[in-house]
Amino acid sequence: MDAKEWLAVHALPGMGATRIGQLVARQPSWPQGWLAALPSSAANALRLWLAHPTRSPLQHAVDDTLTWLQGAPHRHLLHRDHPDWPELLDQLPDPPVVLWAQGDLRALSAPSIAMVGTRRPTSEGGRNAQAFARELAGRGWCVVSGMALGVDGIAQRAALEAGGTSIAVLGSGIDVIYPARHRDLYEQLSTQAGGLVLSEHPPGTTARPAFFPRRNRIVTGLSLGTLVVEATEKSGSLVSARLALEQGRELFALPGSVHNVQARGCLQLLRSGATLVRHVDDMLEELQQWAPHYLHEEAAVGAEPVSHGTDSPSPITGDPLLDALGTSPTPIDLLVQTTGLSVSDCQQRLLMLELEGQATQQAGGWVRMTAPW
Repeated sequence: MDAKEWLAVHALPGMGATRIGQLVARQPSWPQGWLAALPSSAANALRLWLAHPTRSPLQHAVDDTLTWLQGAPHRHLLHRDHPDWPELLDQLPDPPVVLWAQGDLRALSAPSIAMVGTRRPTSEGGRNAQAFARELAGRGWCVVSGMALGVDGIAQRAALEAGGTSIAVLGSGIDVIYPARHRDLYEQLSTQAGGLVLSEHPPGTTARPAFFPRRNRIVTGLSLGTLVVEATEKSGSLVSARLALEQGRELFALPGSVHNVQARGCLQLLRSGATLVRHVDDMLEELQQWAPHYLHEEAAVGAEPVSHGTDSPSPITGDPLLDALGTSPTPIDLLVQTTGLSVSDCQQRLLMLELEGQATQQAGGWVRMTAPW
């Protein structure tokens, strides 16, 4: 099937991603197999389009997209028969029928990690999002997110600044910038090498609350794993976490202080079985099962980060205790759980870090004194 035929299928009345996905799984022939399998209203609409396209409402959807494609460079329509269609999406029960794309399609060739989190991260959460995105980009991973305020945008900017790749999936039409404050990020993703914007909604579609959970299934569906950086107990990021598990993907969470409201969602995920992450290699170790089919050599565990000419050192020190500290106080019991050290070893090491001027004790726990970059 070609792009026009997939667009017509996408516009069929009474159908949706789930029903079309179920039909695609049966591998019907085109068009007779489709006509035989579709409900009567959809079959009649398709039959009219096939016989008299100019009289069919479906043709308007086709023409609108063709006009959009010709309006600027680096615009694409992805579908299951497109050479750059991400095959991971075919594993979803409700994969998108088509994806409007703008930017560098080479971003789809890198193994991907979704990074999600609160729209109001703490300073520590923001630094962690930057640090993990930069190192993942340096290791050859693509950072996928939803271009939302907070952790999403921070991670995507950091990946692009590191010379890596990043994909944003929108909860609106491909040409509708939401949130409007991220216009500059949208332009970066649309025009910079390694950046890509995707949407399953036709151009001109405004953002709606119901679209964002649907958007999240594509964010996690494109990715081998999802990292939750910071999230409250009722954060939308927990929807992404649930979707990742339902899709059979890996789920990772950064620990945080029990006194940090923005960390409680991550602590909840850790209690429920998410993999606790201290540094990038913790994730890559868990992702080795995907190596035979999806991982490049540079994306594997133990690979050296790629230098991108930045003067900013990595916040990962190699000291698990120092790496577990941030600007928010972390109690010693959580440090023991995070690092695997005994209480006495943890106390002794904290004393050494304090003497070295790298950590100090405050009300509620220990904090890191040295700036991550």
